[in-house]
Amino acid sequence: MSNALVPVNSDEARGELIQLVSFNLDQEEYGVDVLKVREIIRVPVLTRVPNTPHYVDGVINLRGKVIPIISMRKKFGLMETENDKQTRIMVMDVDGELMGFTVDAVSEVIRISGSEIQPSPAVVASGIDQECIAGVINQAERLLVLLDLEKMFSAEEKNVFNML
Repeated sequence: MSNALVPVNSDEARGELIQLVSFNLDQEEYGVDVLKVREIIRVPVLTRVPNTPHYVDGVINLRGKVIPIISMRKKFGLMETENDKQTRIMVMDVDGELMGFTVDAVSEVIRISGSEIQPSPAVVASGIDQECIAGVINQAERLLVLLDLEKMFSAEEKNVFNML
């Protein structure tokens, strides 16, 4: 008897309910698994760090832990805008490390069935690496791009974050 894992695409897994936190970025709506989100905070004063990738806005001290803050707009090659009262930092767990992601606004927590996640089309939003898109959710009047945070950064980029 082997200890092989049951494939994720089984009918049972596809019917399970998944909770996502949806957020906005440049008029588009994205979602991440709620279990990855540790907290959502307003944008504090950031400490800039030299020689970091262009999309790292700086670091913050969150209860004694230094956390890199990633600008999702810069990471995805979108036009930069000024932070406003809706701008938030989503502190998330990426491969066991806490990282903050600056987004235009956080919308809501939504529940979807695993069967609602469709594979992403070959060409989706510009600037977003295809690998970090886990799928697309089409709900009535809204289209939500589901992100896979673990695939958003290369091993080299993760090493830079670990040094911060």
